[in-house]
Amino acid sequence: MNSTFDCSMAPEVPTTVEELTCYVDSSVGALATSVDGFYLLWAGATVFLMQAGFAMLCAGSIRSKNVKNIMLKNLLDACAGALGFWSIGYALAYGGSDGTYTRFNGDQNFFLRGFETGGDYIGWFFQFAFAATAATIVAGTVAERCKMSAYLCYSLFLTGVVYPIVVHAIWATSGFISAFNPNPFLGVGMVDFAGSGVVHMTGGFTALVAAAILGPRKGRFYDEDGNALEEPVSFPPHSVALQVLGTFILWFGWYGFNPGSTLMASGSEDVAALCAVNTTLSAAAGCVTALFVDSILGKMASGEAEYDLSMAMNGALGGLVGITAGCSVCTPGMSVIIGIISGLVYKFSSALLVKLKIDDAVDAVPVHFFCGMWGCVAVGLFADPAKMDTAGYNSDLCGAFFGGGGTLLGVEICGILFIIGWISVIMIPFFYGLKVAGLFRVDPLEEDVGLDISHHKGSAYDISGPKQEDVDELMVRRSQHGKSGVSSPEPSAEA
Repeated sequence: MNSTFDCSMAPEVPTTVEELTCYVDSSVGALATSVDGFYLLWAGATVFLMQAGFAMLCAGSIRSKNVKNIMLKNLLDACAGALGFWSIGYALAYGGSDGTYTRFNGDQNFFLRGFETGGDYIGWFFQFAFAATAATIVAGTVAERCKMSAYLCYSLFLTGVVYPIVVHAIWATSGFISAFNPNPFLGVGMVDFAGSGVVHMTGGFTALVAAAILGPRKGRFYDEDGNALEEPVSFPPHSVALQVLGTFILWFGWYGFNPGSTLMASGSEDVAALCAVNTTLSAAAGCVTALFVDSILGKMASGEAEYDLSMAMNGALGGLVGITAGCSVCTPGMSVIIGIISGLVYKFSSALLVKLKIDDAVDAVPVHFFCGMWGCVAVGLFADPAKMDTAGYNSDLCGAFFGGGGTLLGVEICGILFIIGWISVIMIPFFYGLKVAGLFRVDPLEEDVGLDISHHKGSAYDISGPKQEDVDELMVRRSQHGKSGVSSPEPSAEA
């Protein structure tokens, strides 16, 4: 083809080889754009389905007297996340970010102004699903004692302000520590492909701050007089079936979370496929590790081997969180190692929270904060240079175990410290303000009765039985069953 031919001048119906080539290229490009748009729509919808997973997991993990409350909070997370990210969240995260200079936050596209194409809208939808995920992590941690008004304030504030600043710093082309900045921090920037730090650490550390300020549930670590108990009291989950259902939904949603973070299907199939495999292997390794390490330690302590389903479920979720940052830059073998260590991180960080008397009703902090932090560190250790190159990162500064030195690891640690520091500065005063204003915790009597009855017009489950008089009448009828067929002898005609 003549390299000087101007395709913009080609007619709608091609008549020459050059015109036909332009027509084919244009058609293929349009098809690729459509496929990429649908791919991102599918991935975003899959991530949004994780809201159902969180709802089921949280509902199953708490006591039955608070199920309505936690389900409503999960639903409102999605609503507050949508409104907060629509109004200012997306603008602070990505608005006007073109990489021309580094800045703290975006400053355009408030209320999605300036959006014109389908690509703009589908990009917002995908990013909103991530924002809602970060927000809903806190719901389970503060379950059974947090006021609804406080939760709404937090959810809107997190998705509208706190989370978008983290997104901008690490994912936007103008972010100071972003790997996508034309002049990345220390030559590489923070590699957090799908959000071990951006999403899970942000939600997890916010949950930790909230739980520490809010305090534990009544009777968990202290008696009625405020004296510390010798052993913490465990509140058994009211529905293990809901817990398992929620875990599987979340695992499924992660296939939109991690592979979907390629943001396109065309040209990214190798990266997306690797993400799917690594996601699967890390979850499996985390599940098995947490389950059997807990069982072995239990047998050493008591002489009896028991298998804790909660350990298995949260170990799998910990493995999913742990691989999220490096799913595109690690080999499958390394993902297994990351999953194994994630299972250990979950197991021992969960025990640490109990020792510190921080009450996490669903163990969201160990899963999301601690395993998310480990996931970022794991990138600095295990990032493979060939995988980094394929994923679009600077392969010269790969993981420490692959000859890249400690630069990437140092950048990952800087990113971790930034997330912790930013959330501490913003959320600690925020939650303390709610507590001082009396807006954070429910009344002790309401907590004893249950938030469903005190706040939501009754229990989630109708467990009332039939009227006792109806039962008595039924018993009488059954006791006479068969006798009704025995008739009295007819008097004889002679008589």
